[in-house]
Amino acid sequence: MKRNSLLDQYMGICNDVLSELTTKLHKSFKTFLMETLILYMVIPGRINFLQLGRYGKSCEQRFRQNFSKDFDWCGFNLFLSDRILTGNRKAVAVDPSFISKSGKHTPWIGYFWSGAAGQSKRGLEILGIGLVDIDNNDCISLQGVQTPDSQTLESRDSNLIDWYLRVLGSMKEKLQRASHYVVADAYFSRSTFVEGLHGMGFALVSRFRNDAVLFYPTLQKPTGKRGRPKLYDGRIDMANLDKSRVEKINIDNGELYTLIAWSKSLKMKVRLVIWYDREAKSPKLFFSTNTAMSGKDVIEYYRTRFQIEFCFRDAKGFTGLMQSQARDVAKLGFNFNASLTSVNLAKVLARERGIPFSMASCKTMIHNAYRLDRFIRVSGIRPNRRLNDKLVKELIEFAAIAA
Repeated sequence: MKRNSLLDQYMGICNDVLSELTTKLHKSFKTFLMETLILYMVIPGRINFLQLGRYGKSCEQRFRQNFSKDFDWCGFNLFLSDRILTGNRKAVAVDPSFISKSGKHTPWIGYFWSGAAGQSKRGLEILGIGLVDIDNNDCISLQGVQTPDSQTLESRDSNLIDWYLRVLGSMKEKLQRASHYVVADAYFSRSTFVEGLHGMGFALVSRFRNDAVLFYPTLQKPTGKRGRPKLYDGRIDMANLDKSRVEKINIDNGELYTLIAWSKSLKMKVRLVIWYDREAKSPKLFFSTNTAMSGKDVIEYYRTRFQIEFCFRDAKGFTGLMQSQARDVAKLGFNFNASLTSVNLAKVLARERGIPFSMASCKTMIHNAYRLDRFIRVSGIRPNRRLNDKLVKELIEFAAIAA
């Protein structure tokens, strides 16, 4: 292993993707961006402007100024996804994430739902948009967009669903190059969100609440008489499912059935999948607004949605997703996306080096390589790489988790 091969490969991935972007970047901003993305992997403690200035070649003020600039994070990460998400089945995952934050002057601070706490807490929220690979069970974060607080939404005569749809609409063309499916949790299984997605050309894969009202499709043939034709028959009783009108799918740990059903809340036909888990008291209801989708695909798409949660976990634990001290929406957004993108780059680096992905190991090795490179440059020596290859490899992998 060469002394700086790890850093060169990481920076090479950044440079390759930046060269593919259609948006032209100034050389100074491109250099700044690459430095920032590697510092998010190098800094071991809190990642803020002060720490960036300490570890980087640029001063603290340069980071403060450049964090307010716009950058096409979605386009950058889509090019990254081409290098790691190789499966044929992909979907756009949508998931809000709570960001712990205190202070009176932080923009759009308010009360948002925290899944970890099981209640609404004071802080920030970002809408995370990722691309999940169903076949390989992996995910790349595409972009994180901060959610306005309730007062800001009210002043715009809007609500959360309207905001989420607006965010998806702003990047619709880029997302549809990757997939026409959006997968989200049960919060998004409401008619306003489904109608908005349908207008953009997306199909939703999600989950109903346990008390959802669903009906069997009608078996009655059109009579040819005036009036609206009959759409559905009786209501589906989950405790006494009519097995003659459903298709069974083989699955471990329970029974899985699928059929086309009429949803009262969505006012449309959906591909319904009913999972009777042996350990659960009530069945779980999954669905897709594309009725041509198979029941197996519905359950597999929804299960893979949880991969986006691991992106949030790694970003919060290792790349400072919740540690920005900025009090500006643009600077906060830059921090959120630099943090999530650093995790993506670590995944690509691990894949291309042929090692199992571990965020802890990737960050440890890049930190060690960066520090070793800094020591050698400051000391002014030129070590013999061939003779020191084994020693350098040992130093870089020091404290990393063994594969």
